[in-house]
Amino acid sequence: MTTMADAIAIATQRAALLALYRRHVGPGQAYALLDFPDHANVGDSAIWLGELAMLREVTGRDPDHVATWDGFDAATFRRDCPGGVVFLHGGGNLGDIWPHHQLFRERVLRDVREFRVVQLPQSIHFRDPARIVPFVDAVAAHPDFHLYVRDRRSLDWATAHLACPVDLAPDSAFALGPQARRGTADCDLLMLLRTDDERVAGIAADRPGAVVVDWLADDIVPVAPPGETQAAACERMATARVERGLRLLSRGREIVTDRLHGHILAMLLGIPHTALDNDYGKLSAYIGCWTAGCAGVSTA
Repeated sequence: MTTMADAIAIATQRAALLALYRRHVGPGQAYALLDFPDHANVGDSAIWLGELAMLREVTGRDPDHVATWDGFDAATFRRDCPGGVVFLHGGGNLGDIWPHHQLFRERVLRDVREFRVVQLPQSIHFRDPARIVPFVDAVAAHPDFHLYVRDRRSLDWATAHLACPVDLAPDSAFALGPQARRGTADCDLLMLLRTDDERVAGIAADRPGAVVVDWLADDIVPVAPPGETQAAACERMATARVERGLRLLSRGREIVTDRLHGHILAMLLGIPHTALDNDYGKLSAYIGCWTAGCAGVSTA
C-alpha cells in the first residue's frame, strides 16, 4: 500500500513532469519521440510509457513520428513531422556506457538542426573523458537544444560542460502514477539485481529464502496485429514489458534492488524496498534529489 509520503512524492514528480512538457508543446502540436527502447530493460519501457502519457495529456494527440536508434531516417521524419518538436527518450544512457544511444543522440543533433530538440530527463556518466568532446561539440552546434537531467550531479556536470539550457526534472516513469499490485506476493524478499555493465561486483545475493532475479530475461511481447503502425507497435511492446516488470516486482512482500526503476516501480506499487547503488551512484543521486524520506524507501 502506498503511504501518504510516497503518494505526495509521486504526485509532486508527476506535476513537475507536466510543467516540463508544457514548456515545449501545446494542444494539437506535432511532435516526434525518438530512441524507442526495443530491449528487455523494463525501466526504459516504463519511461517510454510515461513520456507518451505526458505528451498525450499536453497535446491531445499521438506522436507523429517514432523511431529506434537504428531505424531513424531523417527524410522520413521530416515528412511525418514538419514543424514539430523532437523529444529524445530519457533514461540513463547519456554518456559512454551504452554508446549506440549516445551516438544516435549526437547524430540527431547534427542532422535536424532546424528543429527544437528536447532531451527528456537523463542521468549523465562518462567513463572516458575523450568521449565527452563529440557531445559537447554537437550541443554547441545546435541552436535549439534543451536538456533535462534527473539528479544534481548530472546538473552540475551539464552546466559546466554544455552550451544549452539545462534543468532538473524527475524520471518520466512517475507519469504512470500509483499502480495496483499484479497478483499476490509469493516470497518474503525479492532481489531484483543487475546482470549488466552497471552492476557493482560483489553484491551479496545469498539472503536465506530470497528470490533473486533480473528483468532482462524472458522478454516476450505480443504478436503484432495486421496493419499496426510503428507508434502502436512501440506502445504495445513497452506495455507488455512494463506489465512483466510489475508482475515480477509484485511477487515480493519486500524488495531489494540496484535498478533505478526497481525503486521507482516499487514506489508506484507501494511495496517497501531497499535501494542499492549501481556502479556510478545513479540510485543514490536520484533518491537524494527526489525520493529521500519516503516511508517505503530504504537505502543500503
